[in-house]
Amino acid sequence: MAELLLTFDNQDEMLRILGPRDQHLRAVEKAAGVRLMARETSLYLVDGDAAGRSQVERIFAQLRHMAKQGPLAPSDLQLVLDVVSRGEAGATSEAIKVDQAGKHVRPKTDGQARYLRAMKEHDITLCIGPAGTGKTYLAVAMAVNALRAGQMRRVVLCRPAVEAGERLGFLPGDIAEKVNPYLRPLLDAIEEMMPPEQVKRYLDNDIIELSPLAFMRGRTLNHSVIILDEGQNTTTTQMRMFLTRLGLGSKIVVTGDVTQTDLPRTVRSGLADAAHRLRNIPEVAVVHLSNDDIVRHPLVQRIVESYEREDRH
Repeated sequence: MAELLLTFDNQDEMLRILGPRDQHLRAVEKAAGVRLMARETSLYLVDGDAAGRSQVERIFAQLRHMAKQGPLAPSDLQLVLDVVSRGEAGATSEAIKVDQAGKHVRPKTDGQARYLRAMKEHDITLCIGPAGTGKTYLAVAMAVNALRAGQMRRVVLCRPAVEAGERLGFLPGDIAEKVNPYLRPLLDAIEEMMPPEQVKRYLDNDIIELSPLAFMRGRTLNHSVIILDEGQNTTTTQMRMFLTRLGLGSKIVVTGDVTQTDLPRTVRSGLADAAHRLRNIPEVAVVHLSNDDIVRHPLVQRIVESYEREDRH
C-alpha cells in the first residue's frame, strides 16, 4: 500500500520540484532506491525501506527550500543528491581539517554540507541565511584549511563598518584596533581553530589580514581566501567593488542575512542584488540556508521563527 510522504503547497510547486516530465522524481528514485508516485499535490512511497524513505524526505526538504529561492537547475538536484547520499549531512566526506592535532569541522545539516561543497567547487560563493546557521564559521574553517594545506597564501577578513559609516579615522588606535569590533566574529572563529600565538603571528605577517570594506578598493588579491561577512550591509556599488577584487587562484565567500540589513530602507542590499545578478554564472554559487540549518542553542531557532512570524504580520 502506498504511503503518503509529503503534500506540496500547490500544483505549481509540485511541477517545479518534480521537474519536466518528472525527471527530478526519477533521479530521486534511483538515488534512494525507492519507487514513488505523484498524485494531485501529494507524493507517495510505493516501495522502499526506512533508509530510503529518510533519504527521500531529506532530499525533498532541500529541494522545496531551494525552489523558493528560484528555479531549480540540474546542478542543484545533483548537489542535493550527492550530499544526502553521503550519509548524515555528508559529515565524513565534507569534513575539513583545521589544525595539526586533527581537529575537523563537520557540517551538521544538509544545507551546511551543500554550502561547504559550494565553497570547494566555486570561485565565488554567496551564502544567505539566518543567524546561527554557521555561515561565517564554515567559511573561516574552509579558509584555515586552505591556508594550512598550502592552497592559499593569505586569508583576508572583511566586513562593512555600517555603524561607523565606513569612516574609521575618528576611532582610537591603529587599523587593527579600529576594525576589531567589526571583525570580532571572524576572529572568534579563527581563534577556535588556531592557537592564539599562531593567530598573532599570522596577523603580524599579513597572512591573516583584517580589512574594512572601504580599504579594499583598488586591490587585486591573488591566491587568497577573501571573506566578506555581513554582506547584506553593502550597497550594490560596494558589492561590485568587492567582488572584482578577485585575483588569480583566489576564492571569495560572502555571507549575510538579507532580512537583517542595517542600510536605509531605500537602499538595495548589495548581497541580495548580487545573488540575483550572478545566479546563472557557473563559477558563482548562491547558497540559501534556512531555519532548519540553525545549529546554535535551540532557543536561537525559536527566536528567529518568532521574529519572522511577527514580521509577516
